[in-house]
Amino acid sequence: MKHIFVFVLLTFTLSSFAENLSKVFYGEDDRFNIKNSPEARFQIQGLSVAHMISEDLLEPAYDGVLTKVLAKPLHERFSMCLEERYAKELSAGKCSGFLVASDLLVTAGHCIWGQSSCDDNKWIFDFRNDFIYNGGNPDLAFVSSEDVYGCKEVINRKYNRETTKNDFALIRLDRPVTDRKPLKIRSEGKVSDDSEIVMIGHPLGLSLKISYKGKILKNDNPFYFKTNLDSFSGNSGSPVFNKKTGVVEGILVRGELDFLPDSSENCNTVNRCKETGESCEGEDVTRITVIPELVPGMTPSEEVSAQIEEPDADDSVDWNEYRDDIDDDEINWDCYINNENCGFDE
Repeated sequence: MKHIFVFVLLTFTLSSFAENLSKVFYGEDDRFNIKNSPEARFQIQGLSVAHMISEDLLEPAYDGVLTKVLAKPLHERFSMCLEERYAKELSAGKCSGFLVASDLLVTAGHCIWGQSSCDDNKWIFDFRNDFIYNGGNPDLAFVSSEDVYGCKEVINRKYNRETTKNDFALIRLDRPVTDRKPLKIRSEGKVSDDSEIVMIGHPLGLSLKISYKGKILKNDNPFYFKTNLDSFSGNSGSPVFNKKTGVVEGILVRGELDFLPDSSENCNTVNRCKETGESCEGEDVTRITVIPELVPGMTPSEEVSAQIEEPDADDSVDWNEYRDDIDDDEINWDCYINNENCGFDE
């Protein structure tokens, strides 16, 4: 993976956003840029999280080595008040997703409506502040073209707004991802009521963020559970992890309204809820175990499709180069390369 800094002038264009299944934050805003994650082990998990951006907002640059992202500052894209957190950061995408096999990615069902939306959007890994090339100009955004993937096909998709509220999509990318590993997912049972949870994704189309201090508010529905994760539109499709074990428990799919209008300033402020969820309904997370291709037998009402083989270790990855690019001595790269626990409990 190459990280080259460039200087260039961008023109911006506004992207469309996924269906407004909005989210919010609870208590204090617990979002961090992934580079500033309270625990380095979650930086590793973030390597396998991708950002969905409309193909219309991407242009090849420098003979195809880089891809230019036509983004806008968050305050312009969503009329946010300037004092709001991340208001001046660039925003571009619609949804989040994550690797579950070398060429398979999971996201929310409302993010991918069919083959046409599969074809019209790209998935970008490493869309994060420390990996976006801008030549020192915060208004510019370039990514490595090697990190841009297309959607080849929709393998399975569910979006039920009325009864089960089931919401997920499993897609196949246009080529295998060879420079990072699929995330580990829950394979049986369900998350315990007292588990602490973490989410990694792209709130409001921003660079990769981690929401670190999540708790489970309600855990009795077979298709999803409710949390107090700090999340927004754009987090749809984000993986939700068990903080103790590091396995994916589910997919962030819906929640409270993102913004409240500030008529005095003619801009939008972030909706704030009590940490306990008393004043809001909570953020819904589709259980990863309802996807039959990933965990056969956990969704009784749905037919079990062909199972996915465990991905083989990839010896072609230049891990030393990747380690040098990130340059963070706190990360135990050897555990990641050797597929060990990396600080998570079994």
